[in-house]
Amino acid sequence: MANAHLAADIGGTFTDIAVTHRGALFTCKVPTVPDAPEEGIFRGVRQAMADTGLTPADFSLIVHGTTLATNALIERKGAKTAMLVTDGFRDAVEMAYENRFEQYDIFMDKPPPLVPREFRYGVPERVDAKGNVLVPLDENAVAGLIESLRQHRIEAVAIGLMHSYAAPAHERRLADILAHDMPDVLVSLSSEVSPEIREYERWSTTAANAYVQPLMSRYLGRLSDKLAEMGFTCPLRLMTSGGGLASLDTARRFPIRLVESGPAGGAILAARVARECGLDRVLSFDMGGTTAKICLIDDGAPQQSRSFEVARQYRFLKGSGLPLRIPVIEMVEIGAGGGSIARVDTLSRIHVGPESAGAVPGPACYGQGGDAPTVTDANVTLGRIDPDNFAGGTMKLDAALSAGAIDAAVGKQLSLSTLAAAFGISEVVEENMANAARVHAVERGKEIRDRTLVAFGGGAALHAARLARKLNIDEVIVPVAAGVGSAVGFLQAPVAYEVVRSRYALLDATFDADGLNTLYAEMRAEAEQIVAEAAPGAVLIETRTADMRYHGQGHEIAVDLPAGPYDKSLRDTLSGLFETAYAATYSRRIPGLEVEVMNWTLRLSAIVDDPAPCPPMPDGSVPEPAGTRELFDPEAGILSTAPVYRRDALAPGSTITGPAIIAEDETTTVVLTGFTARLNAVGYIVLQWEGS
Repeated sequence: MANAHLAADIGGTFTDIAVTHRGALFTCKVPTVPDAPEEGIFRGVRQAMADTGLTPADFSLIVHGTTLATNALIERKGAKTAMLVTDGFRDAVEMAYENRFEQYDIFMDKPPPLVPREFRYGVPERVDAKGNVLVPLDENAVAGLIESLRQHRIEAVAIGLMHSYAAPAHERRLADILAHDMPDVLVSLSSEVSPEIREYERWSTTAANAYVQPLMSRYLGRLSDKLAEMGFTCPLRLMTSGGGLASLDTARRFPIRLVESGPAGGAILAARVARECGLDRVLSFDMGGTTAKICLIDDGAPQQSRSFEVARQYRFLKGSGLPLRIPVIEMVEIGAGGGSIARVDTLSRIHVGPESAGAVPGPACYGQGGDAPTVTDANVTLGRIDPDNFAGGTMKLDAALSAGAIDAAVGKQLSLSTLAAAFGISEVVEENMANAARVHAVERGKEIRDRTLVAFGGGAALHAARLARKLNIDEVIVPVAAGVGSAVGFLQAPVAYEVVRSRYALLDATFDADGLNTLYAEMRAEAEQIVAEAAPGAVLIETRTADMRYHGQGHEIAVDLPAGPYDKSLRDTLSGLFETAYAATYSRRIPGLEVEVMNWTLRLSAIVDDPAPCPPMPDGSVPEPAGTRELFDPEAGILSTAPVYRRDALAPGSTITGPAIIAEDETTTVVLTGFTARLNAVGYIVLQWEGS
C-alpha cells in the first residue's frame, strides 16, 4: 500500500526534500536551478528514491512550496498584463493611499504598479456598494478593447470593477467575453481573488495574481507532467501562505496565495514543536540561503493576517511595497541568509544583504565564480561550517576563497584581520535579525523575553545561540531535520481554504440574521468544493470570524464568531465579543458608539492529528566527540579547539557543554560558551543558557 509522503521546498539557494515512510523521515538538500526550478525537485526526488529504495508507486502524497511567485513580483518578471476597471478609475492603483511612506525624503520613489497606465482600460459600468446596478455594462465598448489587447500581445488580464464584491455579474460577463474572443489569455477576477471592500488593495491583489498566473500555471503544469512521466500517480498539493494545502487546480487559479508558501511551512513546524513541548510562547527562527523569517507563536498557533506587503523597495519601509489581501501567516522576512552579500558602505560600516549570491554563482567558497563575501563565507572562516562536509558531503567548499573574499571586500577596507572581518559580518547579520524580531514584536504588542527560540532552516542553528543572547532568550530548540524544516512543516499542514465576503452590517435593529445564514451557507459551499478536491472524505473543521469596528472608524479588528445558524440574538453576542476584543487590543472601550461589521470570513480545514506530548528530559551522559574543529569564540574573540559531535550518534539525554559543534547533513548547531545542549526524548536539541 502506498503510504509515503514527499515534500519539496524550493528556496533561493537550495531545494529541500523531506520524505516520510512508515514513521521514518528522510531528508536531503540539492542546489536550486534558477532557470528551471522544477529540475531541483526532480534531482531531489531521484536522490530520495535512490537512498530509500522507494518507487513512485509507494507515494500517496506530494506537497510543494515555492518562492517562484514571490521572485517574479520582486524582480518584475511576470506576464504582460492588462487591467480592466470601472471607467474613471484607471489610476486608482497608481494613486494608492495618496500618502508618503517616507515624508521627509523629497527623492522618495513610490513603487510603480505592476500594470502600466497604457495597459489599464476603463470600462463603462457602475454598481453601488449595495450591489445595485447604476450603469449597465457597455459590451460594445468592451469589444473595442479586445483589439487593443491583441495588438499589445497581452498574456493576462486583471478585472477589477467598483463594488464587484457585492455584485460580481459584470466581472463575470467580462470574463466570458474575453474567454470567447481571447481564449489563450488568463483572466483574474477581483470578485474571486479578493472579494473585499477597499478597491486599491483588492485591485492590487488581483493584478498580482494575473501578473504571476501565466508563469505559475506553466511551471505547475511542467511539474505535474514530469511527475506523471516519472510514474507518480498520487495527488500534488501546494502549500499556501495561510498555512494550508490547496489542490493543483486551485493553485493555478490563485497563484498569489502561494507567495509565502515556504515560510508558512516553517511556521507550521514551529507551532507543532511548541504544542509537542508544551510551550505557550515561542519565537520561530527560519534562516535559509537567501532570507531569514521571524514568527511569533502563542498558544501553539502562529499569528494570522489577511494583509501584507510584498517587494518593499525603499529600505523595507511599510507602504513601499505591493499590498496583498490574502490569508497569510504573519511574520517578518529580511534579506539575511547564508548567501547574503557583505560589503562596506561609504560610512565604513559593514552591511549584509538584502542582495544574495543565490545558488549561482553562490558564496565565494562554492568556487563557481562568486567573489563577493557572504554569511556562509563568514561561517566557514569562523569554523562553524566544515568545508569538507557541507550539505552532507555533497559539496566541497574552498575556505581559502572565503578568506580571500572577506579580506578583499571587508578586511582591508576596515583594517581588520580576516577573522575579525568574518566575525563582524556575523555580528551584523545577527543584529539585523534581532532587530527585526524586536520591531515585529513591538508592532504586535508582544514580548520576546521568556520565549523559546525554535530554530530551523539551513543557517538558523549556526546563529541561534548568539541570536538568543541578543534577545535575552534562555532556551533554544533545534528540531529533528531542522535544515529542511519548512519541507517537514509541509507534511504537517492541513488541507484548508479561506473564503471572505464584504457585507456591511450595522449591529442595530436592521441586523439581518437570516441573510447572514445564507451568506455563510454560500461561503461554506465554495470552501467545501475546493477542500474536497484536495482531501476527499476528510473530516472538516469550520472557523468563522468577522472584521468589526466602531461606526466611522477606518480599521477593523478580527473577532471570532460562534458556529451558526444565527438568529437575532447574534447581534448582542457580537457586540459583546467586539467590546471584549477591542478592550484587549486598545485597553479601552468607546461607550455609546454603534458597532459595524465589514467582512465575514470562513475557514475550512481538514483535521490534523495533534502531536503527542514530549516525555520528560531523560537522564544521559556526556558522549564521546567524533573529532575536533577550530571554532571562533565570540566572548574571547579567538579561535579555540571545540569538540564535534554527530547528531545521529547522540542518544536522548546526551549532555554537551559549550563551546561545541553538533553536525548533521543539512545544518550545524553551534553551542556557544555558556550554553548546555541536551537531546530530549524525541531527538530535539535543547540549548539552555547557563551563564558564563
